[in-house]
Amino acid sequence: MSNTARILLGLILGALVGLLLAWLDPALAMHAADIAQPIGRLWLNALQMTVVPLVLALVVVGVSTANDAAASGRIARRAIGVFIVLLACGATFAALVAPAAFSLLPHDADLIEHMRASVPASSTLSAPANLGEWFATIIPSNAIAAAAQSAMLPLVVFALFFGFALTRIESGRRQRMTDFFQSLADVMIVIVHWVLWAAPLGVFALVLAVCAKAGSSVLSALGWYVVILSSIYVAVTLLLYPIAVLVGGERLRRWIPAILPAQVVAASTQSSLATLPAMLESARERLDHPRAASALVLPMAVSLFRITSPIQYIVVSAFIAWMYGVDVGVMQMAIAVVLAVVISLGSVGLPGQVSFMATNMPVAAALGLPLEPLALLLAVDTIPDVFATVGNVSADLTANSIVANGERESARNEIESVRGEPFDRAQDRPVEP
Repeated sequence: MSNTARILLGLILGALVGLLLAWLDPALAMHAADIAQPIGRLWLNALQMTVVPLVLALVVVGVSTANDAAASGRIARRAIGVFIVLLACGATFAALVAPAAFSLLPHDADLIEHMRASVPASSTLSAPANLGEWFATIIPSNAIAAAAQSAMLPLVVFALFFGFALTRIESGRRQRMTDFFQSLADVMIVIVHWVLWAAPLGVFALVLAVCAKAGSSVLSALGWYVVILSSIYVAVTLLLYPIAVLVGGERLRRWIPAILPAQVVAASTQSSLATLPAMLESARERLDHPRAASALVLPMAVSLFRITSPIQYIVVSAFIAWMYGVDVGVMQMAIAVVLAVVISLGSVGLPGQVSFMATNMPVAAALGLPLEPLALLLAVDTIPDVFATVGNVSADLTANSIVANGERESARNEIESVRGEPFDRAQDRPVEP
């Protein structure tokens, strides 16, 4: 049985036991919840202890990887720029839509009360900062203190400074430092895998405690989360179509059937890497993209670009804020968008379950939100993941179209400047005298 199936089974069993105890004997259910809750917290604490070193390492390595890729030529630099813009657009769209979508759902006072009760005593919900306080906390006065306090925004800013400074030192020493941070990330991932092996027990304990106290309302909330996250994935995928037409120069009649085979492979495999051959075929054979651009951009996209990742981080945080009745301000959501984009660039290569916990925690923590619900959301992530992979593959091909169109435009401009003749863009050839 796969670990995903084991985690889902733990969720189902925990919900059944908790609801059954609440129905048979509420007093016994509360007693069982008090016993199970520390077990769930212990498991979650084991995951949290890896977040700070893992995020630091991922951001530093991600900056180094992006810098190395950008140094390989104009196509790579253009591709990275397109990746960042599309990631920011996707995260911003989620930040606008997700809170509004969750606000339409009715609040369950009992659910909020019991979920608040499940927060460890050391966890506090941060009050929205004003503009001056926000600017004062962007750059940490003490990076070690920021790490000790799990202050994610200052920690990520320090990691960005460190990563960019690392690209300016002698190549041999830079490579040794990059190898160190990559090794640190690898070690943390091994620990996360160990902790995730016990995930069925941790999820069982957390769900039992919540369902015993809050009843079936938590299951209804999880259902709404799956529906809203999947819907936003689909909406972003559809929005990529006009972007491919308007910015990538594609024709809609050709674009839709050309990317469909790759989307089918993505839905069936739930892996962007496994879909790479199908993407290359669609780009070269069906869309007539330059082979030089496709051979570089699409592998880069699989390595650095996953448009649904920052969307997931934002929706997860919006869901937790809604569940707990926390009002996330515009400035806080802007922080979440920036963090989501930066963290997603460094975490594309992580396995799915490791990525979910290691990347959603920093964004939620930066907003001062409780982290306990992440275990529940991990258990139901299998369904939205199908739509996420389709969205990622569609975004990869869209980015390839934009880069390819930019390369064609650059080539036309070069011909015009060299020959001193206008270029017929409709016929894709110089104007004949």
